[in-house]
Amino acid sequence: MTWAPMVDVSRDPRWGRASEGFGEDTYLTSTMGKTMVEAMQGKSPADRYSVMTSVKHFAAYGAVEGGKEYNTVDMSPQRLFNDYMPPYKAGLDAGSGAVMVALNSLNGTPATSDSWLLKDVLRDQWGFKGITVSDHGAIKELIKHGTAADPEDAVRVALKSGINMSMSDEYYSKYLPGLIKSGKVTMAELDDAARHVLNVKYDMGLFNDPYSHLGPKESDPVDTNAESRLHRKEAREVARESLVLLKNRLETLPLKKSATIAVVGPLADSKRDVMGSWSAAGVADQSVTVLTGIKNAVGENGKVLYAKGANVTSDKGIIDFLNQYEEAVKVDPRSPQEMIDEAVQTAKQSDVVVAVVGEAQGMAHEASSRTDITIPQSQRDLIAALKATGKPLVLVLMNGRPLALVKEDQQADAILETWFAGTEGGNAIADVLFGDYNPSASCRCPSRVLSGRSRCTTAI
Repeated sequence: MTWAPMVDVSRDPRWGRASEGFGEDTYLTSTMGKTMVEAMQGKSPADRYSVMTSVKHFAAYGAVEGGKEYNTVDMSPQRLFNDYMPPYKAGLDAGSGAVMVALNSLNGTPATSDSWLLKDVLRDQWGFKGITVSDHGAIKELIKHGTAADPEDAVRVALKSGINMSMSDEYYSKYLPGLIKSGKVTMAELDDAARHVLNVKYDMGLFNDPYSHLGPKESDPVDTNAESRLHRKEAREVARESLVLLKNRLETLPLKKSATIAVVGPLADSKRDVMGSWSAAGVADQSVTVLTGIKNAVGENGKVLYAKGANVTSDKGIIDFLNQYEEAVKVDPRSPQEMIDEAVQTAKQSDVVVAVVGEAQGMAHEASSRTDITIPQSQRDLIAALKATGKPLVLVLMNGRPLALVKEDQQADAILETWFAGTEGGNAIADVLFGDYNPSASCRCPSRVLSGRSRCTTAI
């Protein structure tokens, strides 16, 4: 089973998980969710290479107040059912076998304890027969929500409300035997939850062969990250189709391959960041950076210069947050001015400057809400210095959420939105920069909200 597709409609770019969804459009999100379910499950979830999907995060997780992760959602039934619920139903109508239930509260009730949401709507009105799975730690969170007194009570509330399976903790296995013995949970309620889980396993063919989805065929590479499994041609095509040309003043693009090109920026040669968030199964060393992609395109025809120019941010608190589990962001020990001076000298030697700027992948991720959705100050200082050289300036944006670009729009001659373009991102971006591919994508994401804090509520 996979924890996808994520079909939360999101209209606040401050929310970190906006990077995972399909934007603010309900119809588009519904269509994409349906397509992903059909693609991953195939003709039958029991097929060897099929994966059971779980539509998430049910419900309205993308509408959290102020863009704050795991926060309160407060909205009318009309908005809920018109704008936010259709993508979930589209995925379920396409045959998704599971629903991942959200961490947020909806109109005062945590989704994990909302029997109206999980029984009245999901089961009775929509006729869903699959399993409901709590999000990571969501059952435990019922204590913080004030809905449960302790872990045992949280299990009681969750099961009775309609949560069939706990994703990541041992609460069900630890506390359900005692709850059954005390009569606080009935055998009928336990049987109902178990029945849904077993039905999905049956649909996946696990009763016929519990190992049917495991292990490679003889013809498969042993290494799941083998080159033959990367599908580079398709990855490059998908990346190219996702790029958005936001601005092209005085035909700055396409670039000439015979030119001297200065490639600058903290994200220009970052293998990790081009892959984006939740790319845990990916191998960063296999990805193509923007710098490498430009070098591949230019070949022997022109000259490519490089300078980092800045760290992705100078905020130590943010860097510590990004690096709490691994060294996801490498910090250049030089002073900001030293890096800018090097970048300026590099730019002066070039015909055109390509500045790759934006967000590290961890800045647009779960638990990565931002009140300030501008480009970090360290990079803004770099852009200003590059602009002062008088060289044509192309901004290549790498980011998961829409960014506020008021000043940058005035400074740049061309702006290419590339999001996190994946393994073949660098080559795909170069294809567009040099005119080998005409960008045709458009933004389906919120871009109207100004950067800053907003008044919001949190359930207490």
